[in-house]
Amino acid sequence: MNETDQTPPERLPVSVITGFLGSGKTTLLKYLLAHPDMGETAVVINEFGETGLDHLLVEPATDDTVLLSSGCLCCTVRGDLIDALRRLYRRRHKGEIPAFRRVVIETTGLADPAPILHTLMQDPVLTSVYRLDGIITTIDVVNGMSQMDRQMEPVKQAAVADRLLLTKCDLADDPAIAQIEARLRQLNPAAPILRVAQGVVEPSALFNAGLYNPETKSLDVQRWLHEEAYVEGHSHATDHAEHGHDHHHSHDHAHDHAHGLDVNRHDDHIRAFCVTRDEPLDWQRFCAWIDMLTATRGPDLLRMKGLLNVAGEAAPVAVHGVQHLFHPPVLLPAWPDTDRRSKIVLITRDIAPATIQESLDAFLSDAA
Repeated sequence: MNETDQTPPERLPVSVITGFLGSGKTTLLKYLLAHPDMGETAVVINEFGETGLDHLLVEPATDDTVLLSSGCLCCTVRGDLIDALRRLYRRRHKGEIPAFRRVVIETTGLADPAPILHTLMQDPVLTSVYRLDGIITTIDVVNGMSQMDRQMEPVKQAAVADRLLLTKCDLADDPAIAQIEARLRQLNPAAPILRVAQGVVEPSALFNAGLYNPETKSLDVQRWLHEEAYVEGHSHATDHAEHGHDHHHSHDHAHDHAHGLDVNRHDDHIRAFCVTRDEPLDWQRFCAWIDMLTATRGPDLLRMKGLLNVAGEAAPVAVHGVQHLFHPPVLLPAWPDTDRRSKIVLITRDIAPATIQESLDAFLSDAA
């Protein structure tokens, strides 16, 4: 699959909003649905009732689709998400509903975004008309720290995000916000962190998180890969493994241990780091390595993005995976700069950087 500046992909971008229960997804959606910049967006939610759309309604397009005063189209999922997305596109194609240019999916009640991502990346009909743009994760600054201490899910949601939204910032002071920002930065070094109060955020800040930038009609590799953010993440991961504690987390440890909480235990499992290779890679061996990694450690390979110098190719190949599923590789039109090294950024759970490095070496070596 080739996507170049001359032939921009026609597939519609899909953004997924995820976040722990009570983290402000519905408040965010209410604001977005009323925003004039959302006019060409189809929003897929579980229930109209939860979102309180009454004051925004213009007309019902069909039983499960309503047109809002902002021009935004709101669709409720009845049953299967695959069916809802196929039906939306079919109606758009037939002219029965406005020709939306973007889809936003809210994962109400689903703590793990992985099933939705798998749907978007695996269903052959959906992959021909939609492309995953990014994952937007909401984190409640008031309760986020304790939720991440107690549960793995919010930690994982933060780790896989392309955009991190700190909600309820009007209810917390600056030191508390800075503390949770520092923690999120260790979990996910590259994702922009946006502070939100009452759900207010510019829609443009949430979208265009993928490799293709529709604003410039080009592939924005540096913004997408952002590997420089992972240098610190790598040293932190190594530090963390050796010393077994966190430097940025200033909870009252005595208080937490007294209450039986193993502080930061979930963060201890997450690593964010970058692997580079100077020599061009053998594509078949690299694919064999990815196959092995996804087959044996798929659920723990939270996120992987790479810009690869493949032997025999004049231009780089971009690869992108979420857990055990990978997007089709994209042969880019040209290198973004003079640096020809292969760079792979990873966010993993319970997989040490050394394990990744050594297994990749083994697969790429002649002995393999």
